[in-house]
Amino acid sequence: MIDELEKKILNTLNRNARMSFRLAANKLRISPTTLYNKVRKLEQSGVIKGYIPLIDTEAVGYRLMAIIGLRVKQEKDIEVQRAISKFPQVETIYEITGDWDLFLICHFKDRNDLTRFLKKELPLSNIERAITHIVLNVVKEEKRISVI
Repeated sequence: MIDELEKKILNTLNRNARMSFRLAANKLRISPTTLYNKVRKLEQSGVIKGYIPLIDTEAVGYRLMAIIGLRVKQEKDIEVQRAISKFPQVETIYEITGDWDLFLICHFKDRNDLTRFLKKELPLSNIERAITHIVLNVVKEEKRISVI
């Protein structure tokens, strides 16, 4: 469980993780030492998993986004998840309930890149069915979570 101060710290870091501890502590009205110790505790406990830049995928050449649903052969789900996790095109893998076993959020340079992934890279021998949706427009995509 995290306390109220830790929630405020997480929300502050969510807005700008590159903000100096001195400035963040000032905004939170705590000492930089307190902030440092709290952040270190959050990192060590796994609440803060790391710090990454938010990169515009289109700006680095990934112009096509796809959502791919997979139905996996019984007892092969872990094997398929491990194999798919290795592909750089795969941003997210969701294991879900319902008619499908996995949903993937993927980024591709173009249709040829997507086709190559679907036909040559997916572990097809362990996949019973796949469905691919090409994203036309991203209405909302938020990587940060508000800690309430």
